[in-house]
Amino acid sequence: MSFSLNNKTAIVTGGSRGIGAGIAQSLGGAGANVIVVYNSNAGEAGKVVSAVTAAGGKAVAVAANVGESAAAKTLFDAAEKHFGKADILVHAAGAILYKKIEDTTDDDFDKLMKLNVYGTFYLLREAAKRLADGGRIITFSSTTTRLMLPTYGPYVATKGAVEQITRVAAKELGGRKITVNAVSPGATATDLFLTGKSQEQIDRNAAMTNFGRLGEVDDMTGLVTFLASDEARWITGQVIACNGGVA
Repeated sequence: MSFSLNNKTAIVTGGSRGIGAGIAQSLGGAGANVIVVYNSNAGEAGKVVSAVTAAGGKAVAVAANVGESAAAKTLFDAAEKHFGKADILVHAAGAILYKKIEDTTDDDFDKLMKLNVYGTFYLLREAAKRLADGGRIITFSSTTTRLMLPTYGPYVATKGAVEQITRVAAKELGGRKITVNAVSPGATATDLFLTGKSQEQIDRNAAMTNFGRLGEVDDMTGLVTFLASDEARWITGQVIACNGGVA
């Protein structure tokens, strides 16, 4: 089944690389107009825009640091300027940190909180005011919230917060038929995950799934496109694992 997003406008943060780039292209392929949000990599964002337009869609790249309060307004303004009122918000931008709690500095934790938690809050706050009725919001958590892995403490603290604010936003926005869900990926073969890992670590993560491999970006894009569609209108307030069966 293909999901039609014709005449919908989507904002995708983290849209220049990895899962976010795949989502931007998938939504564009389903007919959505896409705001491809990037922080510093204009070249990669431009490639995503080109891929969407080459497939017959419409997309514009917009620079924003979503960890800053003003960015949320900038992104909704951009959507309205180029395509009209935003219907879909996918917040895929995020940062990760591998440190034991005892080794994490205040600055480390502040940076992680700023992007993963503050950014989610700022975007949900703006979406609550400006997203179209019947819209879709998809945030990103992580399967690591349930695994209690050493060196993931600061990171899972931020993703636990994302899950809770997502659930509350779903309650608050239900009256406007806006759905709000979080996707919880497992280890996925992106630069964010692979950088700095040994082959042994990669293999160990792959072995945790039922299929003996890491997730791929395409494993995530179908789920997000479904959640953005009308077919997912009865799904809200959920944290949906997309991790190949990792318990």
